[in-house]
Amino acid sequence: MPKLVNYNQGSIIYFAGDRDGKVYILQKGLIVLSGIDIESKKPTSVAVKEGEFFGIKTALGKSVRDETATAVANSVCIVMSLQEFESYFMTNKALIMKMLRIFSKELKTVHAKTTAILHMHMDAEEMAVGRKGRTKDGLYAVAKSFYDDEKWQSCIGAFSRLIKQSPEYAKDAEIAQMLKKAITSAEALKKKEDAERDVLIKSGEYNPTGNNGLPGDYQSDTAEKAFNLPAFSRFAKTYENGEIIIAEFEKGETFYLIQRGIVQLTKCVNGTNKNLDILNPGEIFGEMAILDNSPRSATCVAKGKVDCLEFNKENFEILITGNPQIALMLLKLFCKRISDQNRRLKILTFEDKQARIADLMCMFDETGSLPPVTLESDAQSGKVIPKDRRVFPLTANDIAHWTGLSVEDVKTDLGKMAKNGLLKATDDYVIINNINDMRRTVENRIKIMNMHSSVKPRTKI
Repeated sequence: MPKLVNYNQGSIIYFAGDRDGKVYILQKGLIVLSGIDIESKKPTSVAVKEGEFFGIKTALGKSVRDETATAVANSVCIVMSLQEFESYFMTNKALIMKMLRIFSKELKTVHAKTTAILHMHMDAEEMAVGRKGRTKDGLYAVAKSFYDDEKWQSCIGAFSRLIKQSPEYAKDAEIAQMLKKAITSAEALKKKEDAERDVLIKSGEYNPTGNNGLPGDYQSDTAEKAFNLPAFSRFAKTYENGEIIIAEFEKGETFYLIQRGIVQLTKCVNGTNKNLDILNPGEIFGEMAILDNSPRSATCVAKGKVDCLEFNKENFEILITGNPQIALMLLKLFCKRISDQNRRLKILTFEDKQARIADLMCMFDETGSLPPVTLESDAQSGKVIPKDRRVFPLTANDIAHWTGLSVEDVKTDLGKMAKNGLLKATDDYVIINNINDMRRTVENRIKIMNMHSSVKPRTKI
């Protein structure tokens, strides 16, 4: 049962860094939430109004508190366990939609901060749906970026969407030439992959119905149980490796829930694709455009085969309010994604390049957004792999996208870190000898950065 708890003036309800999983409602008094802004590193404070919830985001996201809650006056709060809040939430349709919109807006704000640091800022007027040429120019840039990266299937999908929205592009000679090359290259690549797969099938090394190198969470029990019902079968969609599910700049009319497979979120910046996130089974994407009528802010590409459910804008609110368990799942995903995006934003605020790279590895290890892999040589050696060793399938280009650094800077600093024995970088993998060394590297470099920032120049007399 929820409890009424009295807090005297000056009492700390919870500290930043705590992980208590409780949800609070201020009934009477004044509570202030204080923390540190990720970008400016300056203190922040927000007052909670009577009747408002607080502590929800970190409780639902199962993350540590990112703020300290203090009673600045004698206060009374309703304190609920996570289970009690979930029961209350699922019976209140108005609260469901209100919270979804609040957390959707917050997630969008975090994305905006990330894009600003990566020099991807675009003003609100330019992003407005209907701005002449914006969608066309944006879709062309997305298609061209996939072409330059030789990601042929994604390139074909982006150009097809561009031509569908703006048929005049079908007559563009340059686009026709690029599209022809992309189609030819994609067909040649598929033939090669099919031939290699046939050899593996005959040798017994490939299981046509198995994961075959995909992460172990290719299938999600949660997603299966919640959506494996006859009523949802009409929403089912399947995408092959490299297919675009959502294209940046398009008007948002649908959202998706991943049943099987993984989805890569990318953003086109100055003609180059930047990785934003990796989504796993049970996660929802495309929902922000549904909630606030905005154009797509990222491109979503299938990595391997992806099975998902597609819902349209018209049935979104009916689906959510009529299925509170789905709404709760979506709310939890928002909270987790906000936490994960803030975690990435923290990396981008580091001036020290090696601190960014090291903390990226720590982030992947903490969040599991990029599962580590086992090298074939390790599996065949029969040796016991140290528990703190990590192997991430990352290239220098991948690291550059995640950290906002140039590829040249990444290669240089990977070389320096390799000389210090922290890691080994190959063309396709980063092998970390001890993940705890990465954490110590971040801590030490933060200390150095803080020392430099605190040194004040002498005043000339």
